[in-house]
Amino acid sequence: LVFEVPVVVVGLVKLGLVSVRKLTEFRRYVIVGAVVLGAFTPGDVLAQLLAAVPIWLLFELGLLVSRWVEKKTEDEEEEDPVAG
Repeated sequence: LVFEVPVVVVGLVKLGLVSVRKLTEFRRYVIVGAVVLGAFTPGDVLAQLLAAVPIWLLFELGLLVSRWVEKKTEDEEEEDPVAG
């Protein structure tokens, strides 16, 4: 389920429900959320961090891909004068 984070991020941007800029503003909340989710991992603090860091990195990967998708969508809208 955690590996779906980039798909969800890109999907939200592609549907126009949220912008990359807004997601970037929420980055610190995502990091806190990842640490909280990592806290449910049994074991010591190292195991919790090893669970939280991939969640955060997957979010960042989703942001990178979303920037590309958002830019591509804007370029397509500029090329199509009928859609505007």
